[in-house]
Amino acid sequence: MNWNKRTKPQIILWLFCIICTLNSCSFSKKASDKLLGKASEKSYDIIIVPGVPLENGKWSNIMKARIYWSKFLFDKGIAKNIMFSGSAVYSPYIEAEIMAMYAEALGIPKENIYTETKAEHSTENIFFSHKLARKLKFASIAIASDPFQTKMLRKFTRKRIDSNIDLIPIVFDSLRKMPMGGTDPAIDIRKAYVQGFIPLPERENLMQRLRGTWGRDLFSETLK
Repeated sequence: MNWNKRTKPQIILWLFCIICTLNSCSFSKKASDKLLGKASEKSYDIIIVPGVPLENGKWSNIMKARIYWSKFLFDKGIAKNIMFSGSAVYSPYIEAEIMAMYAEALGIPKENIYTETKAEHSTENIFFSHKLARKLKFASIAIASDPFQTKMLRKFTRKRIDSNIDLIPIVFDSLRKMPMGGTDPAIDIRKAYVQGFIPLPERENLMQRLRGTWGRDLFSETLK
């Protein structure tokens, strides 16, 4: 884009279109509240929490939010068990195992925490976690993540995986009431370290990564 040739109204319109597009890809506060209210009437056998890469040996704000949200749902009795999903994708640490260690450090019993360590894309988080949950005989399943990712996965989940899987996007008003400040829990990240790790961008080109994001490479696999 040549900004020098753009008029101020054109720039404002362009920015407005971007904002509208981003907003349409995320659940609104009202929608998130409604979905939480619906979920509060149930008690899911397990919730799936997609992984996030470890950043410089520490959890990012996104990872922290997803883990605390899973604890909120567990403490409220909305989730009986939690499955963290994610392989070592962009860092040499298995995302699911890192998140599971943090969750246990926050007080979620180890026997209620499960991990799926194969997924390298968001769609794979749902695909492989759903297969594992069914194998473990869990019946009622929900996805718990941030409003953006949850909405992005809605269509894929309901059309390609299971239309009965519910969505529980983070309600930040509820999350802010949790004691998230203070010293971070101490975990041994070495337990999740992968020797000989190669980042995803060095193993897949852009088109391959997009296919993975869209779940195209899963279409040939059975969803049973």
